[in-house]
Amino acid sequence: MFFSLRNRLFIIFTLLLTIPFLILSIIIPNWFTSIMEEQTKDATVEMMEQYSLYIDSITSQAEDLGKQVLVNRTTQQWLKSEMDHSETPSDQRLLIKNQLKMQLSSMMINNSKSMSISVFLNDGTGTWGYLPTLQETEWFIDFSENNQRWVKTHDDTIATNINSYLLPLFDLLTLDLSGVIKVNFPSSLLETALSKIKLGENGRVYLVDRNGSNVLSEKIQTPDYVLNKSLEEISNVQQNKGLIETNYDNEEYLVFFQKLKIGDWVLVSEITKSELFSKINTLQKNLFFISALIFILTILASYFLSFTIVRPLGKLTKAMKFIERGDFSGAKGFMPTIKSYNDEVGYAIKVFDHTIDKLNFLIKTEYEANIRRKDAEYKALLLQINPHFLNNTLEIIGGLAVQGKNKEVMNVSIYLGRMMRYSLSTKSDVVRLGEEIAYIRNFTDILKLRYEDSISIEIEEDQETKHLPIIKFIIQPLVENAVKYSFIKKHFAELKIKTEKSGEKIFIIVEDNGIGMSEKVIKDLLDTEINNEAGNVLESKGTSIGLKNVLGRLMLYYGENFSYDIQSEKGKGTRITLCIKRDSHW
Repeated sequence: MFFSLRNRLFIIFTLLLTIPFLILSIIIPNWFTSIMEEQTKDATVEMMEQYSLYIDSITSQAEDLGKQVLVNRTTQQWLKSEMDHSETPSDQRLLIKNQLKMQLSSMMINNSKSMSISVFLNDGTGTWGYLPTLQETEWFIDFSENNQRWVKTHDDTIATNINSYLLPLFDLLTLDLSGVIKVNFPSSLLETALSKIKLGENGRVYLVDRNGSNVLSEKIQTPDYVLNKSLEEISNVQQNKGLIETNYDNEEYLVFFQKLKIGDWVLVSEITKSELFSKINTLQKNLFFISALIFILTILASYFLSFTIVRPLGKLTKAMKFIERGDFSGAKGFMPTIKSYNDEVGYAIKVFDHTIDKLNFLIKTEYEANIRRKDAEYKALLLQINPHFLNNTLEIIGGLAVQGKNKEVMNVSIYLGRMMRYSLSTKSDVVRLGEEIAYIRNFTDILKLRYEDSISIEIEEDQETKHLPIIKFIIQPLVENAVKYSFIKKHFAELKIKTEKSGEKIFIIVEDNGIGMSEKVIKDLLDTEINNEAGNVLESKGTSIGLKNVLGRLMLYYGENFSYDIQSEKGKGTRITLCIKRDSHW
């Protein structure tokens, strides 16, 4: 019968929570506040950064739209027709203006941000009507005298509550300045996103220019002294974002800023410390009183339960470290030193003791079974090769015999004999790469006799690779596939076989001018590599079995030291590169 350890653990954990509360309430309140301030700063700066990127995306669209209008052929024609009244008939000017209005309307409809476009000449002539007071409007004065390209929230002749981007209108040939292109976008785009920036519960966020004027329509509630002093400091620092602390009227103000890339706009977020940390201060006071009442009880309960829980679990942890190092004997010898009671902890210790024996047994048996399985899979893959190439070779001999080419039949038989001696050698499945290439030379000689002038085979062998060990039969299936698919749609097959050593890597390359491989076949091969299961290769059917066979055997034998690359284009050919990284024992 177990004692109720669960209830004791519940009590001790509940009481122990008072210790961090006590520490936070008495020892480190200032540190805790500074951490909260830093987190608030990071979170606010991140949100302001995201808002800055959002503004950049909107303003970039406005700039691009304005530039499209400027370089538009119809815009330039309209500009010339309006500037040269005497040379352009009125009906033609009206036609050009209507064409420009249609293009502007198309741009506005296709724009996802509901932007509108107006084009004005300096005399007030515009695409959407005549504006005689153009020279007196505030935004045009700022543009012409101060080169202010970005306009604060205002109302226009075709839209209300908008911000605008202004671009000089000039003849692209003469560069004569004749007016302005005005791209409007709804202020609500900026205001809605700005409302999502939260600084505490009472923080205030504004988009202002360097003079402290609000770019948007809402009213600024921050005291003028705080805002003006903060903007003065912002203009004197080189950083694009940061935090400024200002004292005013017995309050400490935290002013976060983010300089924007457009115009002289600055994103400002402001809150007082008393607002930001009001709940923290209240919470600290409550924690202090609660912690003081139960602190002594927590210490007594922790001391009592340490003998029944902590000490046995500590020794159990030491036993686990033996297991972590793979020392099952050491863990088994240490277990009798752990004293426990007839409770959940004691039961866990007994189960762990039994688990050590079980785990040790399973590791040994599973390791041996895995070794046997890997060996069986590799042998099965190797046997899959021999009938494949022997059948193809016998077909070649039969074809030559039918044609009465006895000498060629004799040569093929000699080559086949050499190949059979090589393939039937059971001393080892690992040979030197030079022997594998010699085997391929015999095979390609057979192909040359069979296809005569219809095939060209080039073998380029790096002499540094001749003595390097390699598993058998990894090149022939690739060559067989290359020849087979080269003659499907073409009358001439061109093959290139190459070995190369580069650093610690060995490359084997087979290249042909065949029909190429489809994306589906390449995807199937990649899936074979990802699954890394020989069973997939043994059960595979279709034209890629030879290649899957080679890849499957190389994956089984070399593991992570093997990689491959397939470059193929339909109708032009395939290039297969096998890469084997050398181990230190090579």
